[in-house]
Parts: sequence; structure tokens; C-alpha cells
Amino acid sequence: MMRIELSPELAELRGPIRRFVTEQLEPIAARIDAEGEIPDAAWDLMRSQGWLGMLLAEADGGGGADLPTYCLVMEEVARSHRCFTLLLDATSGLTPIAIARHGTAAQKDRWLKGLATGRLRAAFGLTEPGAGSDAAAITTRATKVEGGWKIEGRKQWISGGHAADVVMVMAVTDPAKRARGGIGAFLVPRGTKGFDVTRIDTTIGSEAIKLGELTFTDCVVPDDALLGDPGQGFAIAMGSLSNGRLGVSAACVGAADRLLEMSIAHAKDRSTFGQRLADRQAIQWMLADSKAEIEVSRAFLYETLRKAAAGEDLGNLAAICKLQCSEMVGRVADRAVQIHGGAGLMRGVPVERFYRDVRHYRVGEGASEVLRMVIARELVK
Repeated sequence: MMRIELSPELAELRGPIRRFVTEQLEPIAARIDAEGEIPDAAWDLMRSQGWLGMLLAEADGGGGADLPTYCLVMEEVARSHRCFTLLLDATSGLTPIAIARHGTAAQKDRWLKGLATGRLRAAFGLTEPGAGSDAAAITTRATKVEGGWKIEGRKQWISGGHAADVVMVMAVTDPAKRARGGIGAFLVPRGTKGFDVTRIDTTIGSEAIKLGELTFTDCVVPDDALLGDPGQGFAIAMGSLSNGRLGVSAACVGAADRLLEMSIAHAKDRSTFGQRLADRQAIQWMLADSKAEIEVSRAFLYETLRKAAAGEDLGNLAAICKLQCSEMVGRVADRAVQIHGGAGLMRGVPVERFYRDVRHYRVGEGASEVLRMVIARELVK
């Protein structure tokens, strides 16, 4: 069956990337779940391929890759374990990209080379107990003091926040303006007085994926911790979301593709009442529906990436793409578990892990309901 590809050049890269993921990264996937940690070996292997910091400029220590190439790698590593996609995101995601786009020369020099190699870890501090999807409702405050800013507040469910060397903290600098020019972005290093990790949470996904609760009490940072202007933080955060949403979309396509492969293999191998599952119409229809949804999602993702690479205004395309792909992988995962039957519910069976891990995609980087609001608002304005 003909496969849709981003370009002939990237099509040639897919085979070597997949072989590396299968032969080198896949054996580590079982360790991740057994140990509840991402081993240093995973970082080392991805670093050896130049996949860490891919989207950062070579001058900043990155790979200088374009978004389609990054998303191809994201798609392929997502076929193995979601944790590998988080390593890509940690070094080319919201905080590194924001520093690359808006940081001073000193900020870039301090952080980017370390982030690009994985020697340093970054986190994105936006979500709060009372502000998730409604990001403009954050209450963490940054008050100007002599020589810097005093940050007061609490951030919740910050991916990798428990171990980050630097957190980009979004804080209100002007309560009257808030999202309209009254939120700042601050680069707060680990160890700063008044900055504490007060809780570590895990999700229904892999135990290795940890979220930190970050508390700021009389936390004073110098003026050079401010990224951009004092009221530019919300715009900085939102400006990085298109890349993030397309990266998530690619991960969804890759995970769905792997789920379908596992479903086909099980359907061919498993027999009930003297007949292979693969020969039963009910199972065939589930496989066909999954294949159709994956190819439609992949085609839309690739077309959006082509537009992004050409410098076209994406408008709401990234939101549409993320909505489509995240909802799609949820349905594919559900069918995969159903096809596997009781085995699909057992810990240690890959489809069970994928089922838990992909559930995150309908919430992170814009919940499905919020994306629908964004898309509809553009339609009716």
C-alpha cells in the first residue's frame, strides 16, 4: 500500500530512523516502565543521533532542523514509548524555543547549549490549581523590586518540573491587563531561594512521567531573568504552541500506527472457535476504521507541516491538526485493546501501556474542548 510522505528526502530518512528506534530505543522501553525512570542511556542514544535540541539553531548548540524533520523523528520515536517524545520536547519544546526566539544574548548563552544537549533540563511553568485551560486566569504574581522581581504563587502539574534546571514561570505583572500585556515570563533556575518543589505527581501513563508542584515564596529573581518585556509573557507562551501542537500530532500518528500494527499481528495470530480474529468481519472493520483514520490524520498533518515549512500563516490549522490526531489515536487505542481482549488489559502488554499513555494527548497542549472553542471562534467571528 502506498504510503503518504512529507517529501522524498524525508522518506529516505524514515527507514534508518525506524531501525534505530526498533534496535536501540525499544529495548529501553521495558526498563522505563519497570524502573519508573528514564535512564541516562535513552538521553545518550538520542543525543548520538542529533535528536536533542533539533529545532534550535546550530549556533545555539542545536541541530538546526526544520519542523517537518523534527516531526518525522517525533512520529517514529512515538512508536516505541511516549517518554522518548518527551526528551525531544524537553530540548526543542516550549521553553527552549521561547528562549531562542525572545532571549537576550546572555540568556541564550546561559541556557541553550545545555538544553540542546540534554545536559540541562527545562520546564514550562504555566498551569496552576485554578488555571489550566484558562491560562489567562493565573494568579502567580511578579512584583517589581529593586534590581529584580519577587515571584509569589504556585504552579501545578508541571511536566519535568521536579528535576528542571530552569523553569519558565508565567506570572502576572499587571493585574489590570493580565493576558493583554500584563503577564511576564521569568527564567527561574533550580536552587533559587524561595523556589521549592513541594509535590511530585504521576499520571495514568508511565510512572516515569513525573509532574512537579512548584511553590514560589518571596522568590526574588534578577532583572535579567525576565524573558522579553514585562507584559509579553502570555504572547511568548502562546507563540510556541503551534510547534508543540504539531509535535503532539506527529506523536499521535506514530503511536496509532504502532497500535494498528500490533492489532493486525494479534488478529492474525489469535483464533477463537476455530477461526482467526483476522477473518472475522467485526475485527476487520475495526482494523479498516483505524487504518482510514490514521491515513487521513497523517495526510492533514503533513500538509500542515508543508505550509509551516513554507512560512505560511497556519491560522487555526495547528489546533485543528492536534484535535484531529489526538482524538484519532484515542479511538485507535480503544480498538486495539478491544481486539486484544483480556490480554489488552494486562500490565506488561504494550497495547495496555499505549492506551494509558495516549490518553494524555486529548488534554495536554490544549484540551480538545478548548481547541474546539478556538476553531469555532475563528469560524463565527
